[in-house]
Amino acid sequence: MTPRPADLRARILTAIAVLLLVAPITAPGPAAAFLGGVVALLAAARARPDWHRLLHLEAFLVLLLATLPFTLPGTPIARLGPLEASREGLTRALVLGLKLSGAGLLAGHFFGREEPERIGAALRALGCPEALVRIFLGLARYQGLLRAEARRLSEAMKLRGFRPGLGPRTWRAYGNLVGMLMLRALDRAERVSEAMRARGYAGRFPGAAARPLARADLAAGAALSLGAAALLLWDRL
Repeated sequence: MTPRPADLRARILTAIAVLLLVAPITAPGPAAAFLGGVVALLAAARARPDWHRLLHLEAFLVLLLATLPFTLPGTPIARLGPLEASREGLTRALVLGLKLSGAGLLAGHFFGREEPERIGAALRALGCPEALVRIFLGLARYQGLLRAEARRLSEAMKLRGFRPGLGPRTWRAYGNLVGMLMLRALDRAERVSEAMRARGYAGRFPGAAARPLARADLAAGAALSLGAAALLLWDRL
């Protein structure tokens, strides 16, 4: 049995089950065990942890660790001027950081190297509404174009002498930038939609019929889900 399901449908179901079971955990021990279990899963699969994928979470985690101990009431452990840091707030921040790091590594291991088209096909096979599948595929396919368009518009603003500040002129300029980006995205979406209809698109992407899930994938998904359920049970004891 592989450390993770090979079928993307089983991976999606397993990820949803594991994250739903881990979300209510409030104790540091089970949360740390969850992160350790994910790292062990990566080691068993001989996959290098994609720590760089967690960089977008680091700022949030640092902010969480810096503010939550001072905003959640409880047993005081430190004092910074008029502010008191509580043991309960520090524990909550630590637990959230452990769970978010584990969830990010698990999602990266399950889906980080998969093509969006394959993930969309798996979602469709699981009965996800076609409109949501199309939105997911469109975002995954064209986010790079939107980012490049935003970069070009930003460079054009700088060439025209724009210098960001804190006044209303800056916010008005950024509002115009967002509005222009949305208009260009809408225009591009209309052109893409017309081109798809001209090629016979009828509201659904063609694909092969889904095969039944293999027993090995079901067993791997069940094992991971049971492990997450055991962590939740540990947290409740």
